Amino acid sequence: MRRVAVIDYGMGNLRSVSKALETVADNHTQIFVTADPSEIRAADHIVFPGVGAIRDCMAELKKLELDKLIIEMASQKPFLGICLGMQALLTHSQENQGSDGLDIIEGDVLYFEKAVEQGLKVPHMGWNEVEQTFAHPLWQDIPQNSRFYFVHSFYVQPADETKISGRSHYALPFAAALAQENLFAVQFHPEKSQHAGLQLLKNFINWDGQS
Repeated sequence: MRRVAVIDYGMGNLRSVSKALETVADNHTQIFVTADPSEIRAADHIVFPGVGAIRDCMAELKKLELDKLIIEMASQKPFLGICLGMQALLTHSQENQGSDGLDIIEGDVLYFEKAVEQGLKVPHMGWNEVEQTFAHPLWQDIPQNSRFYFVHSFYVQPADETKISGRSHYALPFAAALAQENLFAVQFHPEKSQHAGLQLLKNFINWDGQS
């Protein structure tokens, strides 16, 4: 039995994410939501979702003693970060007058200032195309420039741009997906992105962590 843990630290769209995973999982896959470090450590695949503000996210992770565990697991097992769960993987965020992240991926999380300057609404909310910048197992059977659902006021800028596996555009090009060894992270919400999002989640469940 393959076990997929969805990390519960009180700030994720947990029901939507777990239900979407259950939709694409086969009979040999168990999806469970947990904050228990021993259950997370025993899982085969790990999903790190999130909505809300980065400072609250980091405070909850530290309170539950999940911050160091996530850093450990993100280097060992197939790992998927979603939305705030992606942003928290970076070194530092401009949100909340500046907050440190987990520093799993070197880089910054920046506010959509250019969007404001161009009179666009922030947060960036709704459907947008994602350009796949290189082949990856999680893009399997997802057509180039497929549309995914976004809700965010900040975007990630990794120090190493070769880790950008998907790009989108809102006032400026921004990283919609990152890939680093056994880790994949997306700014969009696959659980809200219909067929393309469900395909990505299915690909994640079947992924062995190799690129």
